Amino acid sequence: MDRTSDFQHYYLELSPDPVRFDAVSQLTNVFFDDAKQQVFAVRSGGATGIVVKSAYDAQNISFCMEDRGTIRSIKFAPDNQILAVQRNETAVEFVPFNTSNQPIVAEMLIHQGKNTIYGFVWVHDRQVALISNAGVEIFQLNMEKRTLKSVKSLNSSVSWFSFCPTSNFALLSSNNGSILTPVLLKPSTITKLPRLELGAGQSCTGRDVTLAQLYGTNAIMILKQLQNRQFEVVIYLLNGPGLAPRKSHILRLGQSGRFAMNIVDDVVVVHHQATATSMLFDIALGGGEIDANSGAVIHQPIIPAKAIKPFALEVPSISLDGKTVNCDLYSQHWVLFQPNIVIDAKLGCLWSVLLKLNSLCTLITDRIRLVEFLLQRTDGKSALLNVLKEMMSTNYSGTMLPIIESVFNKLNSLYKSVLDNELQSQMALMALSSKTASQKHMVTPRVLIDQADMYTAVFSCITEAEQLGKILLLYLHSLSRHGIAPSHELSKQIVIDLVNHKQFDTLQNLLKYSALNESKPLACFLLSLSNSHPSISQMALDMLARLNANEIILEVLLEKGQVVEALRIAKQMPGADSLPARKYLEAAFKTKDALVFHSVYNFFQAKNIRVRGSPDFLKHEQCGEYVQHYQTLISTQCL
Repeated sequence: MDRTSDFQHYYLELSPDPVRFDAVSQLTNVFFDDAKQQVFAVRSGGATGIVVKSAYDAQNISFCMEDRGTIRSIKFAPDNQILAVQRNETAVEFVPFNTSNQPIVAEMLIHQGKNTIYGFVWVHDRQVALISNAGVEIFQLNMEKRTLKSVKSLNSSVSWFSFCPTSNFALLSSNNGSILTPVLLKPSTITKLPRLELGAGQSCTGRDVTLAQLYGTNAIMILKQLQNRQFEVVIYLLNGPGLAPRKSHILRLGQSGRFAMNIVDDVVVVHHQATATSMLFDIALGGGEIDANSGAVIHQPIIPAKAIKPFALEVPSISLDGKTVNCDLYSQHWVLFQPNIVIDAKLGCLWSVLLKLNSLCTLITDRIRLVEFLLQRTDGKSALLNVLKEMMSTNYSGTMLPIIESVFNKLNSLYKSVLDNELQSQMALMALSSKTASQKHMVTPRVLIDQADMYTAVFSCITEAEQLGKILLLYLHSLSRHGIAPSHELSKQIVIDLVNHKQFDTLQNLLKYSALNESKPLACFLLSLSNSHPSISQMALDMLARLNANEIILEVLLEKGQVVEALRIAKQMPGADSLPARKYLEAAFKTKDALVFHSVYNFFQAKNIRVRGSPDFLKHEQCGEYVQHYQTLISTQCL
C-alpha cells in the first residue's frame, strides 16, 4: 500500500510551516517563553547574538548584547519593550528596548536578591513576579526613574513551581512536593488558593505536573506511577475561589516509560516516547467508570494510540533542489510546552500539534460518541455535518435509525438550551429589573446544529435516500420532544417527501396534531400540491381555518368554484354586508351551474333588500352583465 494513502489514518499532525531557528549547539542555546509563545536562539561568543521568533506571527526580533555570562532564562515583557534575563540564582536583569527593537544596555536595571530565584513571569507590561524558595514577589518597574519597587509578596517555602500562562496561575510546591499551592498572579495582586495535599507518602516533581485550562477551568494534571509500574494522569480541577482542587478525572495510560502532554482544543494528548505514539482523552465525554475512593471519572483513550503523522522537513541547506528529510518524531530532543507546542531544539523547529478531525471521523466507529466529541471541538461543525450526512445517506440501512434518533436528541438538547438562553436574555433586557440578569454572559456552544443547518447541509443533500421520510419524522419527533417548533423549510421538506411517497395518511395525521409549522405559506404550498391527491386541498383549508386565514380560504374556494361554501363562510365574517357582489357572481358564472348562480344571485338580492330596501344592484358594483344573465336564465326557464 502507498504510504501516503495511510496519512488519512493519522489523527494528529504537526503544523505544516514550523518556526525555524538556529539549533542548539556548543555556541547556541534555545529558550522558549510559553506566555508569549516566543523562541529565543541565543548565540554566545564575543557578544551575545539573540534572534526571537514567535509561534503565531511573523514578527522577528534580532539584537546583540554584551556577553555577561550564561543565560538561564530570558523573556520579553508583554509589549516587547523590556527584556528580563536571569543569569544566576539570585539576580534578574531588566533591559529596556528602543523603538527599533534594540536594547539600551546602559539603562539596564538589576534585581539582586538573597533568595534562590527559580524563575519569573510577567504579569503586566511593567510588573514581573519573581518566584523563589521564599515565595512570590511582584515588582513594579519604572525604567524612566530607574527604580524597581516591590508591590506585593507572598511568603512561602517553595521547592519548585510551575506556571500556566493561559490563566496566570502558578503552582508552588512545598514539603518535598507533597503540598501544592495554586496562586493567581495578576497586576499588584497575588491570590492564594486552597492547597492540594497529595497525602502521606505521596509527592511529585515539577516534570510530573502539567498546568492547563480544560473547558475554561484551571487544571492540575499529575503523572502518577501505579504499583504495576503503569502510569495514569490524575486531573485536579480548580472549580472556584475558596474551593480546594478536586480530584475529578483519571486518565489511564496503560503503559510505562516517559510521557509528555499537550492540550489541543481541550483534548488531552499524552505522548509516549517508547512506543512513539500518542493517546487522546476528552474529559467532557461521559460514561466512564467512577473511582470508588475519590469519585473521579476514569477515562480510557478515545481511540487506540497512534503516531503523529510523519513530517518531511525541507532542507535547502543540504539539498538545493528542494528535497526533504523525514523528521525523527518523539525524539529525545523534543520539549513540549502548553497548550500544543513541540520544540525540537537540535533540529531547530517549533511546531503546533493539530487534530485531524476528518481522520477521527473515520477512525471513531461509535457514531454517538463521535458526535459528542465533535460537539466539543472548536472547528467541529463542518466535520459533524459531514458525519450526519454520511449516517443518513443511502449507504446506511434502517438499522441506523435508532442511532440517528439518539444523535438528533443530543443535537436538539443543545439547540433547546441555546433557544432558552436567548429567550431568557431577551426577557431580561425587557424587564425593568434586568440590571443583574443582563450582565450574565450567555455561554455559546462551540458547535450548534440548528434546523437551518440540518435542512441545508444534510436533508437537502439526501433527497434520494429511501429512508428520508423516516429520518425526517424522527427529527420532527425529536424537535417536539424538546419543545422546539419546526421551521417552515423543514415542514415543507417533510410535506414534499410524504407527498412524493404517497403517504397521505401520515401527512394528514401530522397536520391534524399540528406537528408541522403551520403557516399561511405552508398552507398555500399544500394547495399547490392538491393535484397529487384530493385530500390535500382539504388539509390546506383546514390549516388555514386553524390560522383564521379566512380571506385566503375564500379565495381558494372561489378559485375551486365552491362559491356557495365561500358565501357560507363569508356570512360569518365581519363586514359580510359589504361583500363584493361582482366577485362572487363572476365565480358563480364560471361554474356554468345555473343552480349555483341562482343561489348566489338571490343571496345578494336579499342582502340588497336588507341593507337598502331594494333588490337592485348599484351602478358602481358593475353587475349589469350578471343581472342580464340571471334574467336570461329566468326567461329560458332553466331553473
